Amino acid sequence: MAADTPKTLADWQSKAASLSFETRAFINGEFVAAADGSTLSSINPATGHVIAEVASCDAQDAELATQAARATFESGVWSRCHPSKRKRVLLRLAELVETHRDELALLDTLDMGKPISSSLGDLAGTVACLRYQAECIDKLYGEVAPTGDRALGLVLREPMGVIAAIVPWNFPLMMTSWKIAPALAAGNSVILKPSEKSPLSALRLAHLAKEAGIPDGVFQVLPGYGHTVGKALALSMQVDGLAFTGSTGVGKQLMQYAGQSNLKRVFLECGGKSPNIVFADCQHLDAVAQSAAEAIFHNQGEVCIAGSRLLVENSIRKDFVARVVKAAEHMQPGDPLDPGSFMGAMVDEAQYQRVLAYIRQGENEGATLKLGGEPSDSNGYFLPPTVFDDVTPEMRIGREEIFGPVLSVFGFDSEEQAIALANDSDYGLAAGVWSQDIDRIMRVSRRLQSGQVYVNNWAGIDQTVPFGGVKQSGNGRDKSLHAQEKYCEVKTVWMSLSP
Repeated sequence: MAADTPKTLADWQSKAASLSFETRAFINGEFVAAADGSTLSSINPATGHVIAEVASCDAQDAELATQAARATFESGVWSRCHPSKRKRVLLRLAELVETHRDELALLDTLDMGKPISSSLGDLAGTVACLRYQAECIDKLYGEVAPTGDRALGLVLREPMGVIAAIVPWNFPLMMTSWKIAPALAAGNSVILKPSEKSPLSALRLAHLAKEAGIPDGVFQVLPGYGHTVGKALALSMQVDGLAFTGSTGVGKQLMQYAGQSNLKRVFLECGGKSPNIVFADCQHLDAVAQSAAEAIFHNQGEVCIAGSRLLVENSIRKDFVARVVKAAEHMQPGDPLDPGSFMGAMVDEAQYQRVLAYIRQGENEGATLKLGGEPSDSNGYFLPPTVFDDVTPEMRIGREEIFGPVLSVFGFDSEEQAIALANDSDYGLAAGVWSQDIDRIMRVSRRLQSGQVYVNNWAGIDQTVPFGGVKQSGNGRDKSLHAQEKYCEVKTVWMSLSP
């Protein structure tokens, strides 16, 4: 942490008490109330108290924003400006985000309940994403087709147009950067719809974007509900591309809206029920158990790639599960403003009750409760790490995405059985393999139906590699050069040459 970063619970509480909140929408370079004056309550899930009343946008606001985005795109002020200018502006935005890191992290912690240490980590990822995508702007080249001597075939990359980005509440600013950084870098106009559960950091980002020099209408922020302003953006004939991270159910709705409107391109990063496979030949079991616990209990389990299905070879299962439980016992939820808290609060009462219902379902289905299961004794929405053993594939806790601190443990006896269990899912976002056998690692990694496979680690990724899923976990990729490419149209220019 920087020298002036708060270091104690009291320090963060003091900083929170002095914080101010932007609550207005950001449309065409101006901060404005929603067209109909509606607001929604931003609630601190650690206390249940209302933080602020935030503008709740609707179809009227979406229409204003899409018109501004289209006009700005067509003007060429950003879409056709020299790539070096876009690069300078986005690098300036990254610098401003880094400068205001503590404030932005605090907004996310207050808004959705995650520990401040986790929010600070998210901000580091946000800055890294902005910088990486900015630096990629002048590294992506067009192509020259292999033609005969009477023609010249050029393959050009051009910005798609207007991109609507609908982002989730679990990693508010980091997920925002994964969408807007490559889309802006490619020259598009971007309309951001943050989750109604965590809009505050996105609205603060709008101030920084304006200060960085992003032209009016190129970046806009519309807080509000998915069924109102989110739906309006998805149905808009002015939106050319839609980037979404969230549930598979909503992702399917967005694809329907795209079909009902203008066949806009839809990029989805949806749900997961990720298998974490531990073979008996793996070493350092205490460290592996610690990683397996962190894979599910980090961010209260509100993580799309959470290692929520732990598959353990039966010969070591009893011992290994005991090690996981021991590690998880030290991951109890605490005050999100305490830098020592590993877990914070669930994002809201609805999510809290949803996870509790799954825990009761697991008990009723006959899984063996090894840890947790009861709410923490506090005023906020806190749930402890919960571990179920003896889970079978037909149990709901073993198949459905819970999005909370609930671990389901399966046993297996062979490599083939492990692969079958891992792939027996509607989802395919992430998977983990723990083994010392390189041949096994390569065999299993190739056969797992997953967008990414972590070997002897969990979530070891950075900006240079793509992130995304297969099956009902979505399509398209965030991060890496692939992210910027997906926000471009590919155009062929065929030139006939005189003989």
